[in-house]
Amino acid sequence: MLEVHDLSVRYGQHRALERASLRVAPGEIVVILGANGAGKSTLLRAIAGICDGTVDGAITMAGEPILGLPPHMIVEHGIALVPEGRGIFGDLSVRENLVLGANPERARREQEANLARVLRLFPKLREREKQLVRTMSGGEQQMVAIGRALMSNPAILMLDEPSLGLSPLLSKELFATLNQVRSAGVGLLLVEQNARLSLAIADRGYLIENGHIVREDRAQALRDDPAVQAAYLGGAVAAQRAPKLVYPPQAQAQIRAPEPPAPEPATHVDLPPVPVPAQAAETGVSADQLLGLDIAALVKTAERLAAAPATEAPRLPRKALGPAPTLSAPLRSERLQAVLRDIEASAERASRKVVLQPLPPLRPLSRGTISRAQPHASADLARLSQQPAALSGAPAPAQPATKGEGKVELWRRRPGSDQFERMEA
Repeated sequence: MLEVHDLSVRYGQHRALERASLRVAPGEIVVILGANGAGKSTLLRAIAGICDGTVDGAITMAGEPILGLPPHMIVEHGIALVPEGRGIFGDLSVRENLVLGANPERARREQEANLARVLRLFPKLREREKQLVRTMSGGEQQMVAIGRALMSNPAILMLDEPSLGLSPLLSKELFATLNQVRSAGVGLLLVEQNARLSLAIADRGYLIENGHIVREDRAQALRDDPAVQAAYLGGAVAAQRAPKLVYPPQAQAQIRAPEPPAPEPATHVDLPPVPVPAQAAETGVSADQLLGLDIAALVKTAERLAAAPATEAPRLPRKALGPAPTLSAPLRSERLQAVLRDIEASAERASRKVVLQPLPPLRPLSRGTISRAQPHASADLARLSQQPAALSGAPAPAQPATKGEGKVELWRRRPGSDQFERMEA
């Protein structure tokens, strides 16, 4: 019997398994149910001795402690693992993979008997003994993986997700084969996502959550538990077990679906036509519409007031100008004439085309003699020493002779003229 007591697995600071305990007897199928990442595969790898984390606790097989032993010694004690992903040799034939499984010392003397048992459990493998495993289907490769594990003559066979990637039909055939393996006296510890199929052939089950085993019970009790159905069976079992109501023919004739109520007659009401606003013209809105004034009448009135004598008090159109002004006639005439003059000046400026003239070239503001002691500045000073008259077109004033080396004379151009004057250094 395989017994696990207070098994804990830690990957660095992360605890993947915490004080897990279980047992598996020969000829018994035990299933472990849990979500992804709950610690199911870690549990199987820790028992098989291939876990990369730090393992604490106690594992015994037939009363002998096996925790800490190398994997091949754990196989010698009668524990075999079919890992997730099968782990077979794809470039070898079916028979070669099966014979490699009989390498442990406990299985060498019974190699032929174990091979016959495997081929009896999986008849397809007998037909494909010489075929390369990598050319086989997923279901056939899973048969090879289970058969290779059985060739080690185990007392406890552990399987991690055996139906992964298989069709529903092949999954049913595989679980039927596992039931036959149990009949041969081999105990099975099964980790499987297909809870319905695994609970159908299992004797007991464990529920694991976040690295803790939270429940142990018979498979039938777990299958009938509403909480397990909702968590792992999707509630399908409860729906299948719900009784269906069957009515006799006389009752079916009396049971009729309620007729929908007749729609109420619609009353016709004549509604007044809805006025549709006219579409705005695509040319835009005039200034008269925006201001609410008659601009043409306003301009004509202003012209007439400007031409009328100062003593005349003309009548202004109230619609154009609004309420009558309170100013006297001479003041109104002067103000209107000023407004008209501003309008004409603005119109003249707007109609005049402004042409930007190019700016004159920059003229140097200084010139001077080139010092013999500064040969490196000769190029820059030679450019600055050009006559301003050569650039402006006007004659340059006479330049007095400089005394001494390094003296610079500054000249500037008078604003608004072509004349130059000397600046004091």
